[in-house]
Order: sequence, then C-alpha cells, then structure tokens
Amino acid sequence: MSRSRVVPDVLAAVDLGSNSFHMVVARRSHGQLVILDRLREMVRLAAGLSANGLLDDESEERALRCLERFGQRLRAMNANSVRVVGTNALRRAKRKRWFLERARAALGHPIEIISGLEEARLIYAGVVHTSPMSPDKRLIIDIGGGSTEVVIGEGFNPLLLESLSVGCVDLSSLHFEGGRISEKRFERARTAVRLELEPIQESYRKLGWQQVFGSSGSVRVIADVLRRDDPAEPNITLASLRKLSERVIAAGHVNDLDLPDVDAERAPVFPAGLAILLEVAESLGVDRLRAADGAMREGLLYDLVGRFTDEDARVRSVRAMEKRYHVDDKQADRVEGTAVALLQQVEESWRLEDPLAEMALRWAARLHETGLDIAHSKYHRHSAYLMQHADMPGFPREEQLLLSALVGGHRRQLEFETLEDLLPPWDRLAEFLIVVLRIAVLLHRGRSPQALPEVQARAKGRSLHLELSQRWMKDHPLTLEDLEQERQYLKEAGFRLSFG
Repeated sequence: MSRSRVVPDVLAAVDLGSNSFHMVVARRSHGQLVILDRLREMVRLAAGLSANGLLDDESEERALRCLERFGQRLRAMNANSVRVVGTNALRRAKRKRWFLERARAALGHPIEIISGLEEARLIYAGVVHTSPMSPDKRLIIDIGGGSTEVVIGEGFNPLLLESLSVGCVDLSSLHFEGGRISEKRFERARTAVRLELEPIQESYRKLGWQQVFGSSGSVRVIADVLRRDDPAEPNITLASLRKLSERVIAAGHVNDLDLPDVDAERAPVFPAGLAILLEVAESLGVDRLRAADGAMREGLLYDLVGRFTDEDARVRSVRAMEKRYHVDDKQADRVEGTAVALLQQVEESWRLEDPLAEMALRWAARLHETGLDIAHSKYHRHSAYLMQHADMPGFPREEQLLLSALVGGHRRQLEFETLEDLLPPWDRLAEFLIVVLRIAVLLHRGRSPQALPEVQARAKGRSLHLELSQRWMKDHPLTLEDLEQERQYLKEAGFRLSFG
C-alpha cells in the first residue's frame, strides 16, 4: 500500500502527557529496540487548563522550555525518525493552534493529538512489548494526568479499550485542593472514578484476564512505596493499597506524607493517583497487579518501527474500513495507482515530498467511496464524516482530519474552508493532494478494468497540465466532458487545469 522504507537507525518518541512530558530515544539492533536515552519533566499541563479550556501563559512557557531541551537532545543524538503525541490535556485545550506551532518550532517536530482510544492502544503496545510473552489475557491500567486507560488484550492484540475521563491532576484539583487530604475527600475522589468505571465494569469482568499490569508514573511510585514496606512482595495487592490509603489519609496534607519514594513533584498528585488505582482494583475485582516497565512512549517506538515495516497500524485500519464499508477493492486499486503515478510527477513542483503526502493520498484513494455504503447522494460527504469520526487505530487526530478533507473534496464543487482546521503545512498542501485525487477518480469514473494510457502531468504554481492520448480521449467522450466540468470546478477554486 506504500513504498517500502528502511527503518531508521535512531528513533525517538515524545509523550506530551497531562502531568509529565517524556522522551525516549532508541536504536534498532537485530530486530530489538535498545534504549539510548530517557528524559522526563513534570510539566503539569492539565493544571494550567482553565474551565473554558484555555492554557495559561505559565503552563505554556513551562511546556515550551521543556520542549526546547528535548529538541536539543534529539538534535545531538541525530534521531532519524521522531513521533510526538499530545494526550488528554491537549485534546481538551481550546485555541491551541498557536501553542502547537510554537511547540513544533521548539522541538523541531510536529505534534499529533491522539484520541483516548489510540492512547490506550499505544499504552498496551508499550507494556506488551516490554513484558515477557504470555498466552494469557492481560489487563493494563494506566493512570495519567488527565485520563485513565483500561485495556484488555491477548498477545499483541488489544480486545477492549477504554479511556476514562479521570486523571490524577484533575482529580487532585477537584478533591484535594490545596493539598488537603481527608477520608471524606478521598471517598469523593473514589466516587468520581467509580462513576467513570460503571459503564464498562460488566464488559471487562465478563471478558476476564489472567494477568494485570499497571503503567505510568503513579503506579510505579505506588509500587516503590509498597516495596519499601515489604521487599519480598513483588506485586501491588488490594490489601496493601487499602493500608497505604489509610496512611495517606492520616497524613492530612501532601506536605506531610511520610513516604521517601514520593518526591516533591509527585506528592501533589499522589493521593489522587492512589484513589484511582484503588477504585479501579476494587471495582474490577483485581487482587494483585505488577508495575510495568513499558508505557505509551515505548508503544510509540514500536508503532513507529511498524510504520517502516508491514505492521503499520494505520494500514490495518484502512483495510478494516475497506471491509466494513464494502469498498470495491479493484476500483480502489485503480484509483490508488493513478493517484500515486500523478503525485510522483508533481510532488516536487507542489512540495509534496513528505512521506505522509503519498500515504494519505493512498489511503484516501482506497477509502473515498466508503460513503456509498450509507447513501449514493452526497456520498463523498458521508465518506468525509466517517474518516473524521470513526475509531481508526494508529491514526492521530490530525491525520484523520487530513484524510477526511481529501475524501470529502474528491468530487463536485471544492470547498477549501475545511482545510483551515488542519495544522501547517497540511492546511496549504492538502488542496494539491485533493486535486491529484480528483483527477485520479475522474479518469476511472467508468470503472473499466482496462489500463489507462500513460498520463503525463506537469504542475506549476496553481496550474496543472495533463497530456493524454488523443486517440484515447476521442474514444472516451464522457471522460472528456468530465474533464471540461473539472476545469470549471478547479477554476472556481483558484486552480487552472489544461489537458490535451
């Protein structure tokens, strides 16, 4: 579905969490990832998010300074391929475009904002790839600053994924304000978690599991505290969580926590993290769990490797969408082949050399007719809606929006206003990809299995010229008429199309 690429020597993953920012750099050696460096900074982005979804200046500056340091390390280590994702706090933030552009400049790489389910998938991948292989079903619990992910999977395949809208930063500000701790506050925090768990509790218990892992900083710190109390017990048990909760409540304030493993940075959110883990364990019937070595950043690294091999989760999602919406795969093949052939001729003129340009065009070519499964009338709009709102594992939010823009613009009148929602440079480049896709779809409108004659394409500025066989054009008057209509559509959108 895409041109094969060599896996880079050095890869990096950056996780812009609601509480902490993490970066891990690795080298791929003999099929394994060898960690070269790790960085972590407590940024507390979620704490700087106002009720109306705006990030305050202080939080933005903290984040940007951290990203500048991360960027400096990435450049020094010559990371060849880097993936950067934002999670709950950036999902909720409003008017974030300016911040994301400054963050990209500071780090030197674009930032993807991923959905809660995609976060859960990556967390599962990170835990499984860094744990001993097992045929058992595994329950993974990850407590973040703005959300908590709960996943059941088997082998490398997640079976149930949920992202709960409760995290240790938000819960701290709501129920442990000023650092105060009491039995009543702790119970209110647990109730908030219980309400989030209630809709999924039955389905998770029904599927079941044999092993339980907890990932994230909160779980690892809890494990360190409990290991100090009982070095012989490798697990976090439900009984030990209850005893630890009593100690934390008795302290009365985060400044008075007598827990050497809880540093000053972690202390403000520690009671909330503990309340979340205890409630998840009790509600789901977890007697014991282990702290996992891996988390989402490791999942990002392995997912990144997959993008250079035949394991790209996005490719699997596209194939699943094709099957679900009964795509005519032969027509998809035809449109994809022509679209890529046209792109290769115009990519330099239109500055579409970024690998994502070809991948997005391929995916759009394969999925542009998904809306036909809903209705023929305005099916391109149905396709665009599906691309924007469907759960597509492996796709960050921005890539789904790009895909939606491409399939939504592949026919009829062009409306480039929707491209304003895309992050640079795709807010400018997407219109060129749309033009390429439109021409490919048009040339195959007859759905003929016969191969097209060679099509030569030349692009300059906002002009596109197509060289087609005169004999072929004479034998296909309907296509010629479609090209005349397309010339008018493109003219109204500020493009000039010529052919001959």
